[in-house]
Amino acid sequence: MKPGAVILADGAIFRGNGVGAEGVATGELVFNTAMTGYQEIATDPSYAGQIVVMTASHIGNYGATKIDEQADQPWCTGFVMRSSSRRHSSWRADSGFEEWLVQKGIVAIDEVDTRRLTRHIRTYGAMPGAIGVGVTDEELLDMAMSAPSMDGQNLVERVSTSQSYTVPAHGQTVARVVAYDLGIKRDILSSFARRGVEVIVVPSGTTADNVLAMEPNGVFLSNGPGDPEPLIETVEAIRGILGVLPVFGICLGHQILGLALGATTFKLPFGHHGGNHPVKRLEDGRVEITSQNHGFAVDLWSLTGERRGTSKSISAVNQLPGIIESAFGALRASHQNLNDGTLEGIECLDIPAFSVQYHPEAAPGPHDAESLFDRFMEMMRTGVVHAAP
Repeated sequence: MKPGAVILADGAIFRGNGVGAEGVATGELVFNTAMTGYQEIATDPSYAGQIVVMTASHIGNYGATKIDEQADQPWCTGFVMRSSSRRHSSWRADSGFEEWLVQKGIVAIDEVDTRRLTRHIRTYGAMPGAIGVGVTDEELLDMAMSAPSMDGQNLVERVSTSQSYTVPAHGQTVARVVAYDLGIKRDILSSFARRGVEVIVVPSGTTADNVLAMEPNGVFLSNGPGDPEPLIETVEAIRGILGVLPVFGICLGHQILGLALGATTFKLPFGHHGGNHPVKRLEDGRVEITSQNHGFAVDLWSLTGERRGTSKSISAVNQLPGIIESAFGALRASHQNLNDGTLEGIECLDIPAFSVQYHPEAAPGPHDAESLFDRFMEMMRTGVVHAAP
Protein backbone atom coordinates (compact mmCIF):
# COMPACT_ATOMS: atom_id res chain seq x y z
CA MET A 1 0.00 0.00 0.00
CA LYS A 2 1.18 3.50 -0.80
CA PRO A 3 0.46 6.64 1.23
CA GLY A 4 -2.47 8.66 -0.09
CA ALA A 5 -4.36 11.79 0.87
CA VAL A 6 -7.53 13.77 0.39
CA ILE A 7 -7.14 17.54 0.28
CA LEU A 8 -10.11 19.91 0.22
CA ALA A 9 -10.22 23.24 -1.55
CA ASP A 10 -9.97 25.02 1.82
CA GLY A 11 -6.63 23.34 2.48
CA ALA A 12 -7.77 20.66 4.94
CA ILE A 13 -5.68 17.47 4.62
CA PHE A 14 -6.77 13.90 5.46
CA ARG A 15 -4.18 11.16 5.05
CA GLY A 16 -4.58 7.44 4.38
CA ASN A 17 -3.38 4.52 2.26
CA GLY A 18 -4.09 3.84 -1.40
CA VAL A 19 -6.29 0.75 -1.94
CA GLY A 20 -7.79 1.42 -5.36
CA ALA A 21 -6.40 2.52 -8.71
CA GLU A 22 -3.28 4.65 -8.55
CA GLY A 23 -3.40 8.25 -9.71
CA VAL A 24 -5.36 11.33 -8.81
CA ALA A 25 -8.97 12.47 -9.10
CA THR A 26 -10.96 15.57 -8.30
CA GLY A 27 -14.59 16.16 -7.42
CA GLU A 28 -16.98 17.50 -4.82
CA LEU A 29 -16.49 15.76 -1.45
CA VAL A 30 -19.74 14.30 -0.08
CA PHE A 31 -20.37 11.78 2.70
CA ASN A 32 -22.73 8.81 2.52
CA THR A 33 -24.23 7.32 5.69
CA ALA A 34 -25.33 3.96 4.23
CA MET A 35 -24.11 0.88 6.10
CA THR A 36 -24.06 -1.32 2.98
CA GLY A 37 -24.39 -0.91 -0.78
CA TYR A 38 -20.94 0.51 -1.48
CA GLN A 39 -20.87 -0.96 -4.99
CA GLU A 40 -24.29 0.43 -5.90
CA ILE A 41 -23.14 3.82 -4.62
CA ALA A 42 -19.95 3.78 -6.69
CA THR A 43 -21.90 2.95 -9.88
CA ASP A 44 -24.81 5.34 -9.30
CA PRO A 45 -24.65 8.01 -12.08
CA SER A 46 -25.94 10.55 -9.54
CA TYR A 47 -22.40 10.59 -8.09
CA ALA A 48 -20.78 11.81 -11.31
CA GLY A 49 -18.20 14.46 -10.45
CA GLN A 50 -18.08 13.55 -6.76
CA ILE A 51 -15.69 11.86 -4.33
CA VAL A 52 -17.67 9.67 -1.91
CA VAL A 53 -16.74 9.42 1.76
CA MET A 54 -18.33 6.40 3.47
CA THR A 55 -19.16 7.03 7.13
CA ALA A 56 -19.58 3.32 7.95
CA SER A 57 -16.42 2.12 9.68
CA HIS A 58 -15.82 -1.04 7.64
CA ILE A 59 -16.32 -1.33 3.86
CA GLY A 60 -15.92 -4.31 1.52
CA ASN A 61 -16.62 -7.28 3.78
CA TYR A 62 -19.02 -8.95 1.31
CA GLY A 63 -16.95 -8.23 -1.79
CA ALA A 64 -18.26 -7.12 -5.17
CA THR A 65 -20.59 -8.62 -7.77
CA LYS A 66 -21.72 -7.42 -11.19
CA ILE A 67 -25.33 -7.97 -10.14
CA ASP A 68 -25.15 -4.96 -7.81
CA GLU A 69 -23.81 -2.52 -10.40
CA GLN A 70 -26.28 0.25 -11.28
CA ALA A 71 -24.57 1.29 -14.53
CA ASP A 72 -22.03 -0.01 -17.03
CA GLN A 73 -19.27 1.92 -15.31
CA PRO A 74 -18.55 3.61 -11.97
CA TRP A 75 -19.40 7.31 -11.88
CA CYS A 76 -17.90 8.60 -8.65
CA THR A 77 -14.41 10.00 -9.19
CA GLY A 78 -12.97 8.72 -5.90
CA PHE A 79 -13.78 6.63 -2.84
CA VAL A 80 -12.73 7.24 0.79
CA MET A 81 -13.03 4.73 3.66
CA ARG A 82 -12.05 4.34 7.30
CA SER A 83 -11.24 0.65 6.98
CA SER A 84 -11.24 -1.43 3.81
CA SER A 85 -11.75 -5.17 4.21
CA ARG A 86 -8.74 -7.19 3.10
CA ARG A 87 -10.91 -10.31 2.88
CA HIS A 88 -14.51 -10.79 1.83
CA SER A 89 -17.10 -13.48 2.50
CA SER A 90 -20.22 -13.88 0.37
CA TRP A 91 -21.51 -16.56 -1.99
CA ARG A 92 -22.57 -13.74 -4.35
CA ALA A 93 -19.11 -12.15 -4.66
CA ASP A 94 -17.18 -12.19 -7.93
CA SER A 95 -14.15 -10.48 -6.37
CA GLY A 96 -13.00 -8.40 -3.45
CA PHE A 97 -14.02 -4.75 -3.34
CA GLU A 98 -10.43 -3.48 -3.47
CA GLU A 99 -9.81 -5.65 -6.55
CA TRP A 100 -12.98 -4.25 -8.10
CA LEU A 101 -11.87 -0.65 -7.40
CA VAL A 102 -8.59 -1.32 -9.21
CA GLN A 103 -10.35 -3.01 -12.14
CA LYS A 104 -12.74 -0.09 -12.53
CA GLY A 105 -10.00 2.54 -12.23
CA ILE A 106 -11.41 4.22 -9.12
CA VAL A 107 -8.88 6.11 -7.01
CA ALA A 108 -9.54 5.07 -3.40
CA ILE A 109 -7.89 5.35 0.00
CA ASP A 110 -8.60 3.93 3.43
CA GLU A 111 -7.28 4.47 6.96
CA VAL A 112 -8.76 7.99 6.73
CA ASP A 113 -10.32 9.62 9.77
CA THR A 114 -13.72 9.70 8.06
CA ARG A 115 -15.43 10.93 11.23
CA ARG A 116 -13.30 14.08 11.24
CA LEU A 117 -13.70 14.46 7.46
CA THR A 118 -17.50 14.13 7.70
CA ARG A 119 -17.66 16.70 10.50
CA HIS A 120 -15.55 19.05 8.39
CA ILE A 121 -17.97 18.73 5.45
CA ARG A 122 -20.96 19.23 7.76
CA THR A 123 -19.37 22.34 9.24
CA TYR A 124 -18.01 23.99 6.11
CA GLY A 125 -20.21 22.42 3.42
CA ALA A 126 -19.54 20.15 0.47
CA MET A 127 -16.65 21.54 -1.56
CA PRO A 128 -14.24 20.49 -4.31
CA GLY A 129 -11.32 18.32 -3.34
CA ALA A 130 -8.62 16.06 -4.75
CA ILE A 131 -7.66 12.49 -3.88
CA GLY A 132 -4.39 10.90 -4.88
CA VAL A 133 -1.64 8.39 -4.26
CA GLY A 134 2.02 9.15 -4.88
CA VAL A 135 1.64 12.90 -5.38
CA THR A 136 2.65 15.86 -3.25
CA ASP A 137 0.30 17.85 -1.05
CA GLU A 138 1.01 20.93 -3.17
CA GLU A 139 -0.09 19.17 -6.35
CA LEU A 140 -3.28 17.89 -4.73
CA LEU A 141 -4.13 21.28 -3.27
CA ASP A 142 -3.69 22.97 -6.66
CA MET A 143 -6.05 20.43 -8.24
CA ALA A 144 -8.59 20.79 -5.43
CA MET A 145 -8.63 24.57 -5.72
CA SER A 146 -9.05 24.44 -9.50
CA ALA A 147 -11.82 21.80 -9.48
CA PRO A 148 -15.24 23.22 -10.47
CA SER A 149 -18.14 23.68 -8.07
CA MET A 150 -21.37 21.73 -8.61
CA ASP A 151 -23.29 24.99 -9.06
CA GLY A 152 -24.16 25.49 -12.72
CA GLN A 153 -22.73 22.15 -13.90
CA ASN A 154 -24.78 20.16 -16.42
CA LEU A 155 -23.46 16.71 -15.55
CA VAL A 156 -26.50 15.01 -17.07
CA GLU A 157 -24.94 15.47 -20.52
CA ARG A 158 -22.16 13.17 -19.33
CA VAL A 159 -24.31 10.34 -17.97
CA SER A 160 -27.46 10.31 -20.15
CA THR A 161 -27.87 7.79 -22.95
CA SER A 162 -27.08 9.09 -26.44
CA GLN A 163 -29.75 6.91 -28.09
CA SER A 164 -33.13 5.60 -27.03
CA TYR A 165 -33.45 1.95 -26.01
CA THR A 166 -36.23 -0.27 -24.72
CA VAL A 167 -36.32 -2.43 -21.60
CA PRO A 168 -39.03 -5.09 -22.00
CA ALA A 169 -41.58 -5.94 -19.35
CA HIS A 170 -41.30 -9.16 -17.38
CA GLY A 171 -44.19 -11.29 -18.62
CA GLN A 172 -47.28 -9.61 -20.01
CA THR A 173 -46.94 -5.91 -20.87
CA VAL A 174 -49.56 -3.85 -19.04
CA ALA A 175 -48.19 -0.35 -19.69
CA ARG A 176 -45.55 1.60 -21.59
CA VAL A 177 -43.50 4.32 -19.88
CA VAL A 178 -41.04 6.77 -21.39
CA ALA A 179 -38.18 7.34 -18.94
CA TYR A 180 -35.98 10.41 -19.25
CA ASP A 181 -32.45 9.21 -18.61
CA LEU A 182 -30.91 11.86 -16.37
CA GLY A 183 -28.64 9.20 -14.85
CA ILE A 184 -31.04 6.30 -14.43
CA LYS A 185 -30.17 3.28 -12.26
CA ARG A 186 -30.72 -0.31 -13.35
CA ASP A 187 -32.82 -1.15 -10.32
CA ILE A 188 -35.32 1.55 -11.33
CA LEU A 189 -35.76 -0.15 -14.69
CA SER A 190 -36.15 -3.49 -12.91
CA SER A 191 -38.80 -1.98 -10.61
CA PHE A 192 -40.90 -1.12 -13.66
CA ALA A 193 -40.17 -4.29 -15.63
CA ARG A 194 -41.32 -6.65 -12.89
CA ARG A 195 -44.61 -4.73 -12.74
CA GLY A 196 -45.24 -5.49 -16.40
CA VAL A 197 -44.07 -2.11 -17.72
CA GLU A 198 -42.17 -1.71 -20.98
CA VAL A 199 -39.74 1.20 -20.52
CA ILE A 200 -38.48 3.32 -23.42
CA VAL A 201 -35.40 5.11 -22.10
CA VAL A 202 -34.71 8.39 -23.91
CA PRO A 203 -31.91 10.99 -23.83
CA SER A 204 -32.32 13.93 -21.49
CA GLY A 205 -32.90 16.38 -24.34
CA THR A 206 -35.82 14.51 -25.95
CA THR A 207 -38.64 16.88 -26.93
CA ALA A 208 -42.22 16.62 -25.74
CA ASP A 209 -43.43 15.98 -29.32
CA ASN A 210 -41.10 13.01 -29.69
CA VAL A 211 -42.26 11.55 -26.38
CA LEU A 212 -45.95 11.99 -27.19
CA ALA A 213 -45.39 10.32 -30.56
CA MET A 214 -44.34 7.16 -28.70
CA GLU A 215 -47.86 7.00 -27.19
CA PRO A 216 -46.78 5.99 -23.68
CA ASN A 217 -49.10 5.61 -20.71
CA GLY A 218 -46.84 7.81 -18.57
CA VAL A 219 -43.51 9.60 -18.28
CA PHE A 220 -40.83 8.97 -15.66
CA LEU A 221 -38.10 11.46 -14.69
CA SER A 222 -35.05 9.67 -13.30
CA ASN A 223 -32.38 10.46 -10.78
CA GLY A 224 -29.15 12.12 -11.90
CA PRO A 225 -26.17 14.29 -10.95
CA GLY A 226 -25.39 17.98 -10.69
CA ASP A 227 -27.35 21.21 -10.75
CA PRO A 228 -30.90 20.89 -12.19
CA GLU A 229 -31.24 24.49 -13.38
CA PRO A 230 -28.97 24.15 -16.47
CA LEU A 231 -31.29 21.40 -17.82
CA ILE A 232 -33.38 23.88 -19.81
CA GLU A 233 -34.29 21.50 -22.65
CA THR A 234 -35.56 18.83 -20.27
CA VAL A 235 -37.60 21.33 -18.24
CA GLU A 236 -39.22 22.73 -21.40
CA ALA A 237 -40.05 19.22 -22.61
CA ILE A 238 -41.76 18.36 -19.33
CA ARG A 239 -43.82 21.55 -19.53
CA GLY A 240 -45.15 20.23 -22.84
CA ILE A 241 -46.06 16.89 -21.24
CA LEU A 242 -47.65 18.03 -17.96
CA GLY A 243 -51.43 17.74 -18.11
CA VAL A 244 -51.22 15.44 -21.15
CA LEU A 245 -49.65 12.34 -19.59
CA PRO A 246 -49.12 11.18 -15.99
CA VAL A 247 -45.63 12.17 -14.74
CA PHE A 248 -43.58 10.65 -11.91
CA GLY A 249 -40.18 12.01 -10.89
CA ILE A 250 -37.56 10.97 -8.35
CA CYS A 251 -34.41 12.72 -7.10
CA LEU A 252 -33.18 14.98 -9.95
CA GLY A 253 -36.48 14.18 -11.68
CA HIS A 254 -38.28 15.69 -8.68
CA GLN A 255 -36.25 18.87 -9.13
CA ILE A 256 -37.03 18.93 -12.87
CA LEU A 257 -40.75 18.68 -12.11
CA GLY A 258 -40.41 21.53 -9.60
CA LEU A 259 -38.68 23.72 -12.21
CA ALA A 260 -41.29 22.82 -14.84
CA LEU A 261 -44.02 23.92 -12.42
CA GLY A 262 -42.29 27.29 -12.04
CA ALA A 263 -40.36 26.84 -8.77
CA THR A 264 -36.63 27.38 -8.25
CA THR A 265 -33.97 25.17 -6.68
CA PHE A 266 -31.13 25.82 -4.25
CA LYS A 267 -27.96 24.01 -3.18
CA LEU A 268 -27.99 22.24 0.15
CA PRO A 269 -25.00 22.79 2.48
CA PHE A 270 -23.80 19.17 2.26
CA GLY A 271 -26.67 17.34 0.60
CA HIS A 272 -28.51 14.16 1.55
CA HIS A 273 -26.58 10.96 0.82
CA GLY A 274 -27.37 7.65 2.49
CA GLY A 275 -29.89 4.89 3.09
CA ASN A 276 -31.35 6.01 6.41
CA HIS A 277 -32.99 9.44 5.95
CA PRO A 278 -36.35 9.90 7.72
CA VAL A 279 -39.11 11.51 5.66
CA LYS A 280 -42.60 12.44 6.88
CA ARG A 281 -45.58 11.89 4.60
CA LEU A 282 -47.57 15.05 5.27
CA GLU A 283 -50.93 13.56 4.36
CA ASP A 284 -51.05 11.19 7.32
CA GLY A 285 -47.85 11.79 9.32
CA ARG A 286 -46.36 8.41 8.46
CA VAL A 287 -42.55 8.36 8.53
CA GLU A 288 -40.56 6.42 5.94
CA ILE A 289 -36.84 5.63 6.10
CA THR A 290 -35.49 6.46 2.68
CA SER A 291 -32.49 6.17 0.38
CA GLN A 292 -31.25 9.57 -0.81
CA ASN A 293 -28.55 11.07 -2.98
CA HIS A 294 -28.82 14.73 -3.96
CA GLY A 295 -27.19 18.08 -3.33
CA PHE A 296 -30.02 20.41 -4.40
CA ALA A 297 -33.61 20.95 -3.25
CA VAL A 298 -36.78 22.53 -4.62
CA ASP A 299 -37.97 25.82 -3.09
CA LEU A 300 -41.77 25.83 -3.27
CA TRP A 301 -41.81 29.21 -1.51
CA SER A 302 -40.51 30.69 -4.78
CA LEU A 303 -43.98 30.10 -6.25
CA THR A 304 -45.59 32.17 -3.50
CA GLY A 305 -43.43 35.28 -3.58
CA GLU A 306 -42.48 34.65 0.05
CA ARG A 307 -39.19 33.54 1.57
CA ARG A 308 -38.70 30.12 3.10
CA GLY A 309 -39.84 29.96 6.72
CA THR A 310 -37.37 29.35 9.51
CA SER A 311 -37.87 27.67 12.86
CA LYS A 312 -35.92 26.00 15.64
CA SER A 313 -38.00 22.90 14.92
CA ILE A 314 -36.54 21.18 11.85
CA SER A 315 -39.92 19.72 10.88
CA ALA A 316 -42.00 22.84 11.55
CA VAL A 317 -45.08 23.34 9.40
CA ASN A 318 -44.03 26.85 8.39
CA GLN A 319 -40.96 25.51 6.61
CA LEU A 320 -43.18 24.40 3.72
CA PRO A 321 -46.08 26.34 2.15
CA GLY A 322 -49.65 25.07 1.90
CA ILE A 323 -51.56 24.62 -1.34
CA ILE A 324 -50.02 26.72 -4.14
CA GLU A 325 -51.34 27.82 -7.50
CA SER A 326 -49.11 27.33 -10.54
CA ALA A 327 -49.45 27.50 -14.32
CA PHE A 328 -50.56 23.86 -14.15
CA GLY A 329 -53.10 24.26 -11.38
CA ALA A 330 -52.90 23.64 -7.66
CA LEU A 331 -50.08 21.72 -6.02
CA ARG A 332 -48.79 21.03 -2.53
CA ALA A 333 -45.87 19.64 -0.60
CA SER A 334 -46.40 15.94 0.06
CA HIS A 335 -43.26 14.92 2.00
CA GLN A 336 -40.77 16.60 4.33
CA ASN A 337 -37.25 15.67 5.40
CA LEU A 338 -37.12 15.24 9.18
CA ASN A 339 -33.39 15.99 9.40
CA ASP A 340 -33.53 19.53 8.00
CA GLY A 341 -37.20 20.19 7.15
CA THR A 342 -36.64 20.56 3.39
CA LEU A 343 -39.14 19.54 0.73
CA GLU A 344 -39.13 15.84 -0.17
CA GLY A 345 -42.20 15.53 -2.39
CA ILE A 346 -44.60 17.42 -4.69
CA GLU A 347 -48.16 16.49 -5.52
CA CYS A 348 -50.16 18.18 -8.28
CA LEU A 349 -53.88 18.38 -7.54
CA ASP A 350 -55.29 19.27 -10.97
CA ILE A 351 -53.08 17.18 -13.24
CA PRO A 352 -51.65 13.64 -12.78
CA ALA A 353 -48.11 14.39 -11.65
CA PHE A 354 -46.09 13.84 -8.48
CA SER A 355 -42.49 13.43 -7.40
CA VAL A 356 -40.26 12.58 -4.45
CA GLN A 357 -36.73 13.67 -3.66
CA TYR A 358 -35.63 10.18 -2.60
CA HIS A 359 -35.20 6.72 -4.17
CA PRO A 360 -38.16 4.32 -3.82
CA GLU A 361 -36.19 1.60 -5.64
CA ALA A 362 -33.50 1.84 -2.90
CA ALA A 363 -30.37 0.05 -4.24
CA PRO A 364 -29.04 0.43 -1.67
CA GLY A 365 -31.39 1.19 1.18
CA PRO A 366 -34.78 0.39 2.69
CA HIS A 367 -37.87 -0.39 0.63
CA ASP A 368 -40.36 1.65 2.68
CA ALA A 369 -41.33 3.76 -0.35
CA GLU A 370 -41.48 1.08 -3.05
CA SER A 371 -45.27 1.49 -3.20
CA LEU A 372 -44.74 4.79 -5.05
CA PHE A 373 -44.20 2.73 -8.21
CA ASP A 374 -47.61 1.13 -7.62
CA ARG A 375 -49.13 4.57 -7.13
CA PHE A 376 -47.78 5.61 -10.51
CA MET A 377 -49.17 2.41 -12.06
CA GLU A 378 -52.60 3.22 -10.64
CA MET A 379 -52.35 6.81 -11.88
CA MET A 380 -51.59 5.61 -15.41
CA ARG A 381 -54.47 3.11 -15.27
CA THR A 382 -57.16 5.42 -13.93
CA GLY A 383 -55.95 8.95 -14.57
CA VAL A 384 -56.81 9.78 -10.95
CA VAL A 385 -54.91 12.87 -9.85
CA HIS A 386 -54.46 11.94 -6.20
CA ALA A 387 -54.40 8.53 -4.64
CA ALA A 388 -52.79 7.74 -1.30
CA PRO A 389 -49.72 5.49 -1.59
